[in-house]
Amino acid sequence: MIIVEKGLLKSKPFLHIVKKDRQQQKLPLIIFTHGFTSAKEHNLHYAYLLAEKGFRVILPEAMYHGEREQGLTENALYKHFWEIVIKTIHELNDYKEYYVNEGLADQEKIGLAGTSMGGIVTLGAFTQYKWIKAAVSLMGMPAYEDYLHWQIEQMQNLGIGLSFTNEQIEEQLSLLRQYDLSHQPEKLKNRPLLFWHGKKDPVVPYTLTSQFYQSVKDFYEKKPENIHFITDEFADHKVSREGIKATVDWFEKHLLK
Repeated sequence: MIIVEKGLLKSKPFLHIVKKDRQQQKLPLIIFTHGFTSAKEHNLHYAYLLAEKGFRVILPEAMYHGEREQGLTENALYKHFWEIVIKTIHELNDYKEYYVNEGLADQEKIGLAGTSMGGIVTLGAFTQYKWIKAAVSLMGMPAYEDYLHWQIEQMQNLGIGLSFTNEQIEEQLSLLRQYDLSHQPEKLKNRPLLFWHGKKDPVVPYTLTSQFYQSVKDFYEKKPENIHFITDEFADHKVSREGIKATVDWFEKHLLK
């Protein structure tokens, strides 16, 4: 039986999913982050499949989302996008520390994953944490600075003003630089990383992810099996069943064996 528990850590709500008969055991841990305007419950299907394989899974609630929402419109929320991403990266460590310290997570078997914004969080976390042992980015991308420029251009094309001065944009770029994996690919250190991305994605540009993958393949020369990119020729901003299954298989391969 798989159980789903509501939890609260440092006032942050999350869901904990695990096999009931393994609830008190030290297990491989996966932290799976949801996308922009989504909520933790929307990734329960991933968590269920992973828990079936023997993982302990945490689904955090991102700031201003789900139970933490503050009534912001989508446009108002969008202005906080990078604040949410960076805050979530830092909060990941709280979950890792708690479950490792409680003896419920194997610190040598910790994985990260996420969809869209959650994939962006996952890739940025590589710049901060050596404890990540394997990861999956679904519709995410690591080039924070390039994506910010793309976001601004999209808003201008749509006639939506972000009300940012050039100074504010430069300040934001400077902050993002330390989390931008495209400028620090050496921090991957051969750790297993799977990408899934649809070529027709209008929200997170496929090219930003694909270009990064092509640029880092040489870093995995000694362990080519540790990096893989799945392209869906027809998908837009929605993960296919193949992508869901590939996520589970990736963690089973790299964290359970």
